[in-house]
Amino acid sequence: MSKVGKTPIEIPEGIDVKVSNNQVQVSGENGLEFSQEYDPNYVTIREEGSEILVERNADRKEYREKHGLYRSLIANMVNGLVKPFEKSLVIEGLGYRVRAQGNKLVLELGYSHPIEYELPENVDAEVEGNDQIKIMGPNKQEVGQVAADIRRLRPPEPYKGKGIRYKGEEIIRKEGKLSGGEEAGIG
Repeated sequence: MSKVGKTPIEIPEGIDVKVSNNQVQVSGENGLEFSQEYDPNYVTIREEGSEILVERNADRKEYREKHGLYRSLIANMVNGLVKPFEKSLVIEGLGYRVRAQGNKLVLELGYSHPIEYELPENVDAEVEGNDQIKIMGPNKQEVGQVAADIRRLRPPEPYKGKGIRYKGEEIIRKEGKLSGGEEAGIG
């Protein structure tokens, strides 16, 4: 059995789960609602008391893959309604900064103009100082996509490390060109 797939999903207080018509719907007290379709040929999903159980219908590779996938997707929907997911970004570089303006982030990244990034509906961002961004939201995939889109505006470069990177991400630095006689092998 899959270690991920066989673990039951606990349903916390205030979260409502409905399993019907090859779809799992999860809604919270704050009015947010998520739904996930699943293929009944691969897995069976049922609600038992205050738990959701995901069981696969056979023991072949593709069934095991779908088993863990659907269990993780449903668990992420439930966990996102309880506690929002977070991603942190760090901006490095002389003159690079960010500020929040309503539901937009205004980023100055060394281009001739500032870049305005509009946040999706259920995603919030906090700016700490002027070089750190914390992105939060109930949908794990959406939070990750927003973080990746912002990072893509100015990815970190390998020589000085300037750009936007995830907090804790290590940038492998390259050595620049050597100049001078003996160091460059001349002489």
